[in-house]
Amino acid sequence: MGNETNAIRLLILDDSQNNAEHLVSLLRNAGHATRAHRITSTEDLQESLQHTWDLCLGRPETSFMSAEDACSMIARQSRDIPFILVCPGDPGDEGRLSALRSGMQDAVSEAAESLLTTVVKRELASLMSRRQLRIAEQSLREAEKRCQLLLDSSVDSIAYVHDGMHIYANRSYISLFGYDDPDDLAAEPMVGLIATKDRDAFKSFLRNYSDMGEKNELRCSAVDIDGKEFPIMLTFSPASYDGEPCTQVVIRVETASAEFEEKLKVMSSQDLVTGLFNRSYFQEQLEKVSEHAVHSGQPSSLVYIGIDNFNVVQSDVGIGGADLILTDLAQVLRQSFPENTLMARFGDDACTVLLSGKEPEALTESLESLRKRVEGNLFEANGRTVQITVSIGVSAISETNPQPDLAINRAHRLADQLSQAGGNAVKVFNPLDELAHQANRGNLIALVKHTLETNAFKLLFQPVISLRGDSAEHYETYLRLLNSQGEEVPAADFLPAAEEAGLAAKIDRWVISQAVKLLASHRSKGADTRLILNLTSASLQDAELVQWLAGQLKDNRLPSDSLVFQFNDADANTYMKQAKSLTESLKALHCKVSLSHFGCALNPYASLKHLHVDLIRVDGSFSRDLSTPEAVDTLKEMITTLHSMGKLVIVPYVDSAAMMPTLWQAGVNYIQGHYLQSPSDSMNYDFSAD
Repeated sequence: MGNETNAIRLLILDDSQNNAEHLVSLLRNAGHATRAHRITSTEDLQESLQHTWDLCLGRPETSFMSAEDACSMIARQSRDIPFILVCPGDPGDEGRLSALRSGMQDAVSEAAESLLTTVVKRELASLMSRRQLRIAEQSLREAEKRCQLLLDSSVDSIAYVHDGMHIYANRSYISLFGYDDPDDLAAEPMVGLIATKDRDAFKSFLRNYSDMGEKNELRCSAVDIDGKEFPIMLTFSPASYDGEPCTQVVIRVETASAEFEEKLKVMSSQDLVTGLFNRSYFQEQLEKVSEHAVHSGQPSSLVYIGIDNFNVVQSDVGIGGADLILTDLAQVLRQSFPENTLMARFGDDACTVLLSGKEPEALTESLESLRKRVEGNLFEANGRTVQITVSIGVSAISETNPQPDLAINRAHRLADQLSQAGGNAVKVFNPLDELAHQANRGNLIALVKHTLETNAFKLLFQPVISLRGDSAEHYETYLRLLNSQGEEVPAADFLPAAEEAGLAAKIDRWVISQAVKLLASHRSKGADTRLILNLTSASLQDAELVQWLAGQLKDNRLPSDSLVFQFNDADANTYMKQAKSLTESLKALHCKVSLSHFGCALNPYASLKHLHVDLIRVDGSFSRDLSTPEAVDTLKEMITTLHSMGKLVIVPYVDSAAMMPTLWQAGVNYIQGHYLQSPSDSMNYDFSAD
């Protein structure tokens, strides 16, 4: 809740130290770290309220004050501290009502432990929302001040108009029409600044522009204070001024280059390959749709269309061929939706469509038709006929869910889920699924926090075998999380939740500290063993990691070259600047660096020009199917290129002896997989047998 440990700062009003410790233990078991203080007197509470607290749990009566008195003292000092009454017995409806009237958030029996932890979770979430709201309100006030300054000093001519009357005009706007004083325009209708011949068109446009979608611009002639006419371009957009809804008007004086500027504007908004709009323009328009949803309640549907297995398609026909397929797909989209539908190429392998005034559920039939049309279409690329399928996710932008980024993420996530499950399907976002997802995520985060506190994560080790006579023993380290039933929680489930909750860096440090101790003990028996440690993107961004690591190595008297730090290739590309800095620092410390899941980027070798990497662990897709000559040639070519760059290559997922001759001939340096040994809780592989 706001500090570096995410601990709840907890006040406890109770005469009993044992009761207080039980409450702390209860919250810890529910996944909440705490920094607790038991109140021992009225003066103690008075002094404690000089500091920040997240929650107060109190008995109805103590030897020095009642819960009602404590709650009253907190209110008098204007402190936002949720107060939950913990009763010896069932408080009943009357007890809860009395507590609520006293300013408390709830009253719960001490025996109802699950209910108490649920109420605590609810109140902490509510507190966080209130704090974020106060921060947002403060930021809004500051932003409004800055905006007002920008408006006043802007070279653009800007005014705010309500019911056709000026309520604000900046200096540029006033000067444009030859006025000296803003007050001269205060009671002036805007139509009075428009040339007589264009006034009817202006009035009509002003009345109807909000229903015209993207058509918010009007060319006409204006007239200044001396009666001189001049051509202008008016741009209208909904706004608010001093809390009141109004229309923002920006005026640009037309010049001979206006047509050229319009062409530039069109070019900058288009994707050159498909002719659809580009991502930045699409997101710009989503902001307008979001405003419309909030002000008018009109829903829209966002459709995310991802091409299944696009990497495979691209490797088959090349980048140029893939572009041709995308161009043809764009044409299929144009034929499938009404004219003037907003469509964009959103990524290398995805397009997005915005359908205004449409609920997602109403689109299922038409999107199924689109899916079948794409599936049955024969795309031509470089003289070859290619068939593709798409996964389509749909979400709403509505009055209750107006955030464009949220709509994109939901539709994108659905499309990815469909693609991973086999693809060629359509799915509409269901809020109930999201609630279940959030509940599951909350449970996972609580479990991760508790496991970190209790050092209950498990480390497993899988041998990495040299095919080239390296005498050192290598193990890749895997992290395992067990739930309360002792069942293993997949890393693909808990790691994303941990990253979202800001816990990934702590997990990485836990892995490093435990691995360093275990490896130091193992090497003390004479083994030349090295560990490959997988780290998340959070560690790429951790500027203090290397200094902390140096301390760990020193404290455990472990040579730094016995550790290999492995990062995901996608993470390294996303955080290239930080990855470059970190790999340079690790090299200076004499630690090794490995890049995993290599080979899936459009230009996989580009990152190696910037990163100090010793080993490359190729993506499993390159080794899972080596049954065709093409697949073997692709792997060989990659290994040859990597060797020419001075990199050693690890191939994972070696699951049969039949793969060994191919991997040897391809020049692979290291292999790992279930054929050799599954991940184990000890480093006991007999390397001499190889």
